[in-house]
Amino acid sequence: MTVDDLADRVRAGDLHALARAISVVENEGPRAAALIAALHPHTGRSTIIGLTGPPGAGKSTLADRLAGEWRARGRRVGIIAVDPTSPFTGGALLGDRVRMQQHAGDEGVFIRSMATRGHLGGLARATGDVALVLDAAGFDIVLIETVGVGQDEVEVVRTADMAIVVVVPGTGDDVQALKAGIMEIADIYVVNKADREGADRAAASIEALLALQPMAGEGWRPPILRTEATGGVGITALVEAIDRFCARGPEQVDARRRLRAGARVKDLLSRRLLVHVEQSVLAPGEFETLLDRIERRETDPHDVAASLAARVIERD
Repeated sequence: MTVDDLADRVRAGDLHALARAISVVENEGPRAAALIAALHPHTGRSTIIGLTGPPGAGKSTLADRLAGEWRARGRRVGIIAVDPTSPFTGGALLGDRVRMQQHAGDEGVFIRSMATRGHLGGLARATGDVALVLDAAGFDIVLIETVGVGQDEVEVVRTADMAIVVVVPGTGDDVQALKAGIMEIADIYVVNKADREGADRAAASIEALLALQPMAGEGWRPPILRTEATGGVGITALVEAIDRFCARGPEQVDARRRLRAGARVKDLLSRRLLVHVEQSVLAPGEFETLLDRIERRETDPHDVAASLAARVIERD
């Protein structure tokens, strides 16, 4: 199947073609770039939502309930569930689909698990492109559930139109929510498992810190909602809060998407420049020689990087 044929079938809603297209994107390479180029003009219609938070916060159950609520409202939902990759085997459990079996027969819900493949920040490297493929396939909502790694899991804000941070009371996660990285990315806070002791304290802690922060330039103060995802409590209110955020006007969404595009271009550029240096600038074995010189304290990493950058400029 040619790239153009695959792109046409994705746009037509062919789920088998969609699964194949996502595999192409995950594997990267020239075919992936050509596919993204074919699909990109047909994107920008989906709302991309990031769902993040610490392990055990109930993100998968919450994603499952959100999908059910959106389907009841007639919306098509694509879910990208990112799982950590084993540093020993390179594999991943990819078990989030097991938790979402109620949607297995619903063609209006597409669930794709992805392994991080060692990429940091809570996402796989190809997550943004996979979201774009789902967008081109006509899904109204693309929900990205990140790896539960804690307060440094902030890359989702550069991938999604909005970010939901989930915390859970009673395990110290209300304190983790106050760490700077995770605190600054949330558009909506969710205190899940709100029937547990400590839910009031968790919500109050977040509210107290929000009160100390200036209002964002977008004029949106993140609401703090309570849910019990296993029982479906609070899900309707969460969907309504998401709708309010998305209804603020296209200029806010466009501004975020512009930032996202800039971050993606810089990421791709840095990777291509590195490949260029490795393939066209460095002689065989030269990089190892440079590392030996650094180890002997004859040079330093900054000097090596500056020297290589100068050679790239000279060659061009």
